[in-house]
Amino acid sequence: MVQLTVDIGGRPGIDCRGFCAYCYFKHARDLPAFGCKYCLPFTKGCDYCSRSVQEKYSGFIPLQEVAGKVLADLQMLTGDLTRITISGGGDPSCYPEFTDLMELLSSLEAPIHIGYTSGKGFDNPDIAEFLIENGLQEISFTVFAHDPELRRKYMKDPTPEASLETLHRLAQKIEVYAALVILPGVNDDKVLADTIRWLEKAGVKGAILMRFANTPEQGLILQNAPIIPGQRIHTPLEFADLVKETQKITIMRISGTPLYDPDLGSPFILVHEPDYLQTLPMISRHAGVITGAIAGPFLDQILRARGGEDLIFMVKKEIADLITIEDIQELDLSTLPDTVILPGRSFIHISEAEKVLSADGRSRTVIRGPDMLTADGETSMGMTRDEVLALELEGCRTLINLINQWGT
Repeated sequence: MVQLTVDIGGRPGIDCRGFCAYCYFKHARDLPAFGCKYCLPFTKGCDYCSRSVQEKYSGFIPLQEVAGKVLADLQMLTGDLTRITISGGGDPSCYPEFTDLMELLSSLEAPIHIGYTSGKGFDNPDIAEFLIENGLQEISFTVFAHDPELRRKYMKDPTPEASLETLHRLAQKIEVYAALVILPGVNDDKVLADTIRWLEKAGVKGAILMRFANTPEQGLILQNAPIIPGQRIHTPLEFADLVKETQKITIMRISGTPLYDPDLGSPFILVHEPDYLQTLPMISRHAGVITGAIAGPFLDQILRARGGEDLIFMVKKEIADLITIEDIQELDLSTLPDTVILPGRSFIHISEAEKVLSADGRSRTVIRGPDMLTADGETSMGMTRDEVLALELEGCRTLINLINQWGT
């Protein structure tokens, strides 16, 4: 499969007709680089952990520049192009040269996928027919609610009826997936049930429920908490139950992030698959595995099943990929072994982590673990159960091998 990603740039809150009330980037501050897996060994900071994670674009990229980049990328590809994905920091539906962009990309004769849109830029539903005629085959569409007034209020959508009609027309002809950030007391309960039934009737293939984040522990790493002061938030287990109950009322594919995927049983299917667990290597050494509060209990069960006792060290941050240096500064160093393994995609620079985790005078080796140990709802939505299992087996096998190689 040969894919082409077309980055159109754009700034959250500016190039999308204004922040949605629940937007992750609302109130975000300009912060120094976090540090990450892509940084050079002795240099904290790179384009990814400074600009990209904060989506620091100067605005939408002019079509001429986008076209030039597309041409350059095409020359680097080997094989036939099978998929084109439009992405960026802004909302594609608000891109000033959107129709011209679609006509340009349609000339490449490959299926086009819009990775995300709120639809706030779709003021005329006739755009749906144009998109289909120009090769759009899949789109992820943020809905929030079927009630136009809720969209208007919480998504700042000036033409919610047109946006929803556009989604409806697209769903008749192509694959449409809906995303709903859930605000307790606003678009859950009956509102959510009504929205799900409307989406199913429209022909939408699946919907992902996204838990609203309002605290640093839930992943707000841009010093922008709270997004909505006083707004109640679901606990992870409450949210998992909401996803399960929603799945019962529809034939659509339903998943949730950070938990859970009812159809597949993920994340961490391995916990419930002892036969597959037995294929993993036995753990023969000891190391400290840093992880988030959601993955921790699952991962502890997996490692204990392979002989690993007391290897898991959970921080307060719920999502392991969003762990930063501040999170590990709160760990009790007296409990940590000589080797520490960080989540692969955590926003921490290894050299800084070594200083923090050796501050008690005990020199510790810090290494980075696998990028992925399971698939959350956003990822698993497009996967089969066997594919998620294969991902988990590969990730956990790599982690165990790191423990056995570097542990004491």
